[in-house]
Amino acid sequence: MPELPEVETIRRGVAPHVASRSIEHVTVRDRRLRFGIPEDLEQRLEGQPITALWRRAKYLVFETPDGALLLHLGMSGRLHVLPAEDIPPPGAHAHLDLRLDDGTVLRLTDPRRFGMALWATRPVEQHKLLRSLGPEPTQADWPADALIQACQGRTAPIKSVLMDQRVVVGVGNIYANEALFQAGIHPKRAAGRISPARLRRLHAAAIEVLDAAIAQGGTTLRDFSGADGSPGYFQLVVSVYQRDGQPCRRCQTPIRRMVIGQRATFWCPSCQR
Repeated sequence: MPELPEVETIRRGVAPHVASRSIEHVTVRDRRLRFGIPEDLEQRLEGQPITALWRRAKYLVFETPDGALLLHLGMSGRLHVLPAEDIPPPGAHAHLDLRLDDGTVLRLTDPRRFGMALWATRPVEQHKLLRSLGPEPTQADWPADALIQACQGRTAPIKSVLMDQRVVVGVGNIYANEALFQAGIHPKRAAGRISPARLRRLHAAAIEVLDAAIAQGGTTLRDFSGADGSPGYFQLVVSVYQRDGQPCRRCQTPIRRMVIGQRATFWCPSCQR
């Protein structure tokens, strides 16, 4: 499943192609994505300039004067940028094409159909899927004290709290594993029993891991690639994720695996307490 670094990588790849462009034509071949593609999406988008492209959590927001197209890639979705001179025939899972006024096509494909393509009226930030989200994982938007406060009195595992999108958005499974390793915290430790000093280390580690993943173009696991088809490379430098049985990069102790909240969890029994 594409996580925040993958979606941000796609946003950065797509942004230059939509800057100062308008949506000339919309083709919907199959509306059967999650929640269904709205019947009036074509009418709302055709002829509209794209005034901004931004990301909120794992949503891509194509803003227009009247509102915005919200795209979510679900578990297997991809957004391809196809130049006007080289547009291949749509495959079986090409749900949506946006043809821009220079002939470029943005094509959304999604074999498993867990993605979304929805319309948001203004104010876009108050759309039902966006308004309850937590802060973005940056120093400016998410101070360490906010994580400390979110953990107070909590008996839930710290990994579950870190992945709670109401606490902070975008710390998905891969990056929660990696941040907890960097901070030296056992993923099953009760959030309310971790000292503020250690939570500050975890806060810094989460931001650092996500920034590093964005710099590497995300993580390629099964389906992800950037808008230009290039894979991400963060998987080459992960410390614990999917490395169960392999030696820890710090202490050589074999990495272990367990399940927390129905998600595979990886940790070093020597480095994480």
